[in-house]
Order: sequence, then C-alpha cells, then structure tokens
Amino acid sequence: MLIAPWIFASFAAALAYILLGYPLLLGVFSRFMRHPVQKSRQQPAVSAIIAVYNGERFIADKLRSLLELDYPRDKIEILVASDGSSDRTEGIVEQFKDQGVRLLRLPHGGKCAALNAAIAQASGEILLLTDVRQTLAPGSLQFLVDCFADPAVGVVSGELVIPSGAGLEEAEAGLYWRYEFWIRKQLSGIDSIFGASGSIYAMRRSLAVPLPADMLLDDVYLPLAAFFRGYRLIVEPAAQAFDFPTALDTEFRRKVRTLAGNYQILAAYPALLGPRNRMWVHFVSYKLGRLLLPYLLAGLLISSFWLPGAWAPVALLAQALFYGLAALDGFIPKNSALKKISSPVRTFVVLILAAACATAILFVPPRTLWKETKIA
Repeated sequence: MLIAPWIFASFAAALAYILLGYPLLLGVFSRFMRHPVQKSRQQPAVSAIIAVYNGERFIADKLRSLLELDYPRDKIEILVASDGSSDRTEGIVEQFKDQGVRLLRLPHGGKCAALNAAIAQASGEILLLTDVRQTLAPGSLQFLVDCFADPAVGVVSGELVIPSGAGLEEAEAGLYWRYEFWIRKQLSGIDSIFGASGSIYAMRRSLAVPLPADMLLDDVYLPLAAFFRGYRLIVEPAAQAFDFPTALDTEFRRKVRTLAGNYQILAAYPALLGPRNRMWVHFVSYKLGRLLLPYLLAGLLISSFWLPGAWAPVALLAQALFYGLAALDGFIPKNSALKKISSPVRTFVVLILAAACATAILFVPPRTLWKETKIA
C-alpha cells in the first residue's frame, strides 16, 4: 500500500512529460539551439516519383500538379510506378506520355517494390517522392531544392495541408496534423526530424537505399538512412501538399499502420536507441513515448485501485469520466458546448487505441495493415 502512490505518481509523471513536458521543453530547445539551413536558388535535375495502386480517382490531378510546378520542365522527369493497378490508372497515365510522363508497369508487389523499381531508373540528382492523392503547390519543388544548397542537408520534407472538414471529426484530425507538424518544425530547427511526409519530400539521389519489401514506412526508412550517414532531415514549410480531410475512423487505421511501422523502424535501425543517434533524447521522448502511451495509461488505471483512502475512488472516477466522455461523444449534439471538450477527448482516446493496436505488427504480415484511405 505504501508503494502504490509512488507507482501511480510514476505513471502520471511519465504521461505528463510525454504529453505536456516534452512539447514545452522542445519549444525551449528550438529557441536557443537553432541551426539555420543555408538556402540558395539552384535547379539541379529532379526525378519525381509516384508509386500508385488503383489511383484512377487522383492520378490525373496529381500529374497536372507536377507538370505545373514552377521549375524548369527540362529539369524534371516524372516516373509513375504502377503497382499492378487493375483500374484505369495506367491508361490515364499513358495520356500524359507526350508530356514526358513515364509509366512503369509492375506486378503487384507492394509500394516498396514499386519505389525500388522507380528509384533504380531515376536519373535526377534529387528525388521528389510524393503520393498520388495530394496535389502540390506550384512553388513546392523549388522550395525543397533550395535547401540542398546546404551540404549538411540530405532530406527535405514539405508540409501536408489538410483543410477543415465538414464535421468536428475531420477538424480534430486536421488539428492533430497541425500539432504534429509543429513538433517537426521544432525538431528540424534543432537538427533533424525522424522521417518525412510521404506526400511530399525530396532527398539526394546518392543517399537512397533499397527498401525492404514489407516496410510500412518508406518515408521514414529512406530518410533515416541519410540521417545515420550524418545528414540532416529538415522541414520546409513553404513546400506544401494539399490533402482531403479524413474522418476519425480513417485516421485510426492510418495511425495503426504508422505506429506499427515504428516497430519495424526500431528493428531496422536499433541505433535509434543508442549513442549513434544524436537526437536520442528527442526520439525517446517523442517517437518511443507515443508507443508507450497506452501502456502508461493502463498502468495509471491499474495502480489507481491500490491508492490509499479516498484517493482511489477519486482517481478512478476521474478516469471513468474521461473515457466515458470519449465514448459518449458520438451521441452529443454537434451544437452542444460539451462537444468542444468531448470531441478532442475522443480523438485522443482513438489515437491511443491505435497505438495499442499497432502491436499487431508482431503477429500479422505487415501488408495486412495497409488499408485504403477513405476521404471525407
């Protein structure tokens, strides 16, 4: 009984650090430990790569977006790697053949196999990797490329912009993305982020490595290969990709995949947890901390039962109200003032559940965690 309060306090302190303390500490670090990127205008040859599977709904807009980039057209090659698409994707891509778009028809082997095939045929000094669903702002490529004037920079990630959706679910998912991007900007200012946004990032062709066939996070695996060769992975907010708002259930599935992918990344790069990682404190506090959140919350709940006196019912009631609010959010009217509290709470709980479900990577084939993204 005497040790129970200390156990409870330890779980509470760890949760407080991950959710509140570390972001505050990161803000302080970013103010006093900034390392500016030395940018200048340059226009090396670029290979834009899209790996796509059954993307007929988006591919035409995507290609028009690339063709309209404010960058010398003769300096860009566009490669579309079709991962065994069975819809009209390949036919649509063929319509852009006269504009210099190359189609790589591949058997269905997964995104990483498609990317490996495209990278092997890329001739540009810089690779622009982007997903099929998002369109790019016209100046994005030039903003990305300008950062490579700094020889310390190996990978540059753009910003994924998600407009507000029709409902609170989409708005809360968009708010989460803005929070995530704030963290990435602070890490970038200090030294490096831990990956990139798959919707829009560029890297030096010389730093690209083959991707394992079952890797869920190609946009983390490739950048980290550059990171461990001593290069910086940075964010350029002026380079923007525009996505569609998604509902919370879609964000849940996406988060399960990305967090499961983090387990793969730890296995592929165990040095992330050791002294070779110059951003070790940030990785543990941010990435590893996210994986630990569901277990810390479970520990907090279990240890509450052994708190002395009135502390146990108070702690249990507080947690019951918190989780109950999340469970009831779907039944609370949209115009209710309580909705402004219940909706963020529900979003938080759903993302915590996603972190718990991410352990499925230990028991099922990684490819089963890929789900089609449903847009609002």
